[in-house]
Parts: sequence; structure tokens; C-alpha cells
Amino acid sequence: MNTPKTAPRAFDANPSSDASDDMPFGNLPEWDLTDLYLSPDAKELKRDLDWLENACHSFATDHEGKLVDLDAEQMLDAVKRFEQIDIIAGRIMSFAGLRYYQHTTDPERGKFMSDMQDKITTYTMPLIFYGLEFNRMDDAHVDGVMAANADLARYKPVFDRMRAMKPYQLSDEMEKFCHDQSVVGATAWNKLFDETIAALKFTVDGQEMNIEGTLNLMSDQDRATREKASRELARVFGANVGLFARIHNTLTKEKEIEDRWRGMPTAQSSRHLSNHVEPKVVEALRDAVVEAYPRLSHRYYTLKAKWMGLEKMEVWDRNAPLPMESDRTVSWAEAEQIVMDAYAAFDPRMAKLAKPFFTDGWIDAGVKDGKAPGAFAHPTVSTVHPYVMLNYLGKPRDVMTLAHELGHGVHQVLAAEQGELLSSTPLTLAETASVFGEMLTFRKLLEQATTPEERKVLLAGKVEDMINTVVRQIAFYDFECKLHDARSNGELTPDDINALWMSVQGESLGPVFNFMDGYETFWAYIPHFVHSPFYVYAYAFGDGLVNALYAVYEDMGDDFKDKYFEMLRAGGSKHHSELLAPFGLDASDPAFWAKGLGMIESMIDELEAMEV
Repeated sequence: MNTPKTAPRAFDANPSSDASDDMPFGNLPEWDLTDLYLSPDAKELKRDLDWLENACHSFATDHEGKLVDLDAEQMLDAVKRFEQIDIIAGRIMSFAGLRYYQHTTDPERGKFMSDMQDKITTYTMPLIFYGLEFNRMDDAHVDGVMAANADLARYKPVFDRMRAMKPYQLSDEMEKFCHDQSVVGATAWNKLFDETIAALKFTVDGQEMNIEGTLNLMSDQDRATREKASRELARVFGANVGLFARIHNTLTKEKEIEDRWRGMPTAQSSRHLSNHVEPKVVEALRDAVVEAYPRLSHRYYTLKAKWMGLEKMEVWDRNAPLPMESDRTVSWAEAEQIVMDAYAAFDPRMAKLAKPFFTDGWIDAGVKDGKAPGAFAHPTVSTVHPYVMLNYLGKPRDVMTLAHELGHGVHQVLAAEQGELLSSTPLTLAETASVFGEMLTFRKLLEQATTPEERKVLLAGKVEDMINTVVRQIAFYDFECKLHDARSNGELTPDDINALWMSVQGESLGPVFNFMDGYETFWAYIPHFVHSPFYVYAYAFGDGLVNALYAVYEDMGDDFKDKYFEMLRAGGSKHHSELLAPFGLDASDPAFWAKGLGMIESMIDELEAMEV
């Protein structure tokens, strides 16, 4: 509850292009952003900007220096006024951000987003006092105000998260300075990263393509094509590694400076605080996964090498299709049917929630010029609806990505019922519905498998996805920990960062891999390192949580479903321990993570048994 949200940090597509019309997987959907605003010059946008400027000014005039004197009813009124400001600011920046990410290389869109960010940063400057004053109140006073009004007490989780920052709060002047300079700090470097990635061009077999198309070739059936794509990625990353190193050096140093001024114990502390998760829980997860590397990734990739007839695998073999896997393209219509059938089989309510994404312009799926790699679901604000972005290329994994992002979307729709301030789910639980959506889709496909070979391909694909979600993301987390620790001791050269990257790759992937020259630069394109430091452990957290949840679902049957929907509806209104309690799960218990990792092991066991 410090200041309103900024633009979505994600990647998306360019709706002005019709490139997707000729794709073999059908005509792909595009966003309709008019539910936010009709256009950049819409009168409604001008109206909201004017309202926002006045609302922030009047809020400060009415309450600055006076929060401690408010009774419960007056405090509730202040919270609701702040919430409305958050909605309008979030709506404006969602529109500007989504529109920008549709075509990050379009100067007009970039200027529009920067202008909106500048305006909102300026307009919301008077609100800085709010969190600072609230955190200066003593606990007894806050508890008394909360106890006096049940409607106000509903916001207690928001205040608890805000007051968790109390020990790390700077002076009012310093907090205002940090807020004001953010547009030329991390925000500007994030934008430089996005624009640089989107503008990169790669040439494979004489064909020029963007990064998403090139990364897609890493899972091509033809090994020679995969190698060419890998070497071209390495060439282009190597040519630009100085710029990427500068971005990382600047952002990690900026974070180190702010953390030092605030007195944060570690570089990871701010992420744990924002996630409302205890450091010991994250470290328990990290340690459990690293300890399991030999039983998970090392064992699986050794098995995959055998299937491929290789003694050693190269990096371009990691996501290669299996030899027995068909090289077929999944049409968009088929992908939609697969995911919707899986959602409906779990509960018709889930399919009903997912349907508008396909029918109402809530998905943008095409791979187009100016679009950066990746996929996401952005919740916009609680009074509108989420938007999902994909880079759909008709691969089976793209179907799972659709199931994943649609799970986010369903979660965001349900959590919006909490209202703006309570709808945002901490990252530790933000991946729950997405990974559960993937699991539902996988299980549905597995039920429909008619041959052992088809079952083998599905199991192997799921294991690879879970290794990418758990093992790879924890390796990313370790890389970030090492990066931030090393940067605190001085400037890092590209070779320094390369060495940190390679220090986690062999450990996580296993001895069956060779690493080509140039692979050491592949840290350069990972957006999470730039946009959301230490975000990545949320993926592993979510996968382990969903594996444990799915085991509970198999035991509970229909009784599980209402509890599941209630968990999603809770948004950020409850701590993860409260949300997991109805399922008999406890993330602080090492057995919890062992249960989740055990599901991956059991699938590898089944794959090994098929070899006998």
C-alpha cells in the first residue's frame, strides 16, 4: 500500500501485424485493449489522468500528518480512497504497458508509456507519506483501530505486509527521492533491456528472425538445426554481452545501495518480504531441490541421452524432441479444445471462467516483429480483467504454456473479488493455479494415451517441464544469489558474470552435458533477472506446491474443489500457511517439498521401468 502499481513487466505481441494469418496452426487471437481505453488520445484517459492528479493532491491535503488521529471509520474511508487511486493509476499503466509490449520497437508506444509513467510518478508523489506515517504508529494503536471496524480489519493483511517493511523504512525525504528517481533508475534500465532484446536479429540458414523464433528452433526435430540456432544465439549474445553486463551491473548495484541504506539483511530479503514468506521456507525449498539434482535432472538427462543414442548431450539437446515424438503442429483450435476440456473435466466452473479469454479478446498469441520472448498473464486492475500473452508456435509445449497462463488468468479473475488492494497474490502462491492448470491438462492427455509410446512421450515431456520449472529455476536463483553477492564487492566484467552462470549449470544439469563455447552468455536474455530479482524461486515453489496439492486432490476427490476455488479467491488476503491449512499442507515442513519432488521422481521411475 505504498504507491500504485506501474506498468506490467512482461512481453507481448503486435496486433497490427497479420503475420499469424499464414501460420499452419490457424488464425491466432489478438488483444482488444478497449476494455481499458479506446486509444491513447481517448477522452476517458484524459479524464482519468486529471482525476488522478486531483485525487492524489486532495488525499495528501486531507491526511498528511494526520493519520494517527483518524478513528476506525475515517481510516476505512482513507483506505478506500487510496484503493480507488490505485485502480485508476493501475488502469492507465496497464493500458500503456500492454500497448507498449505489443510492439516494443515502436518509438511512439515507447514514448507514450514513458510519458504515462512520468505523469503517474509525479502525481503519486504526495502519497509517499501514507505508508511512512502508518508504519510510525505503534502496534497497540493500529490493533485498536483495526478491532473497532470489521470492514477495516479486512485490510489487515495489506497493513501487515506494509508494516513488515517498518524496520527498513527510510526518512520521508529519502523515500520521496527514491520514488521520484525511479523513472530514470530501474524502470529505465528495464526498458532498455526490453527494447534491446526485442530488436535483436538472428540468422539461421539464411532466414532472419527474432529471439522467440530462434529459441523455438532449440526444440526442432533436426539436431543440426538446433545446433545452428544455439550457436547463433551465442554469437548474438556475445556481440551484445557488454551491454547486458552493463544493465546487470547497474541494476544489481542500485539494489545493493538501496538495500544497504534500508538495512536489508540480504539481497533476497526484499523479495521474501514482498512474498510474505519466511527465508527459512525458501532455503528449505532451495536445499531440497539442490540435494535432489542427482535424482531428478541428472538421472533424467542420462536417460534422454540413451534414447537419443548419445554418450554426451550438448546444450541444444536439452529441449530436443524425443526420437519417438511426432513432429506435428498443434492448431490453435485444437490447443483451445485440449485445455478447455481439461479445465471442464476438473470443474465446469473453471472452464466457464476461462472461456472469455478465447472469445472476448483477452489473449494475444502471435509471434510478431517487435515482440519480446515469453508469455504472461497480466491482471490489469480488479475492475477490468486479465490479459494473456503467448508466443504460440504450435508446439506441444505451447499447449502447456496456454494451460499455464490461462491458470493465471482464472486465478486473477477470482482474486479480483477481493478488491484492488487484496487481490494481488504473493509470488509464492502466484504460480499455483498456473501450474495446476498445466497438471490438469497433462493428466487429461495422459488418460487419453492409447499406446505405451504415447504415454512415454507425455511423461517425458512433463518431467522436462517440471525440471525446467524446479531444477532450472533454482539454478537461476543460485546464479542470482552469486551475482548480487559478487557485485557487492565491485564491478563485474562479462567474463565474471559468465563464470557465475557456468558455476550453476553443470551442477544442475549433470555430467552428461557438454557446454559449447558461447553458452556462458545465455544468462543475458533471462528477463526475470532484470525485471524481478529473485522472482524465479516462485516457479519452483509453485511446482512443489501443486504436486503436493494434486496428491491431496487425488485423495479428496470432489471435496477438494470448493477448497481450491476458495484458495484462489483469497488472493493476497491470507498468508500461505492459512491457505494451505485446509489441505493439510505446511510449506515449512521439509516433508512438504519431499512430497512434491517425489512426484517427479516417480515419473522418472516409470520412464526407467519402460526401458526394461
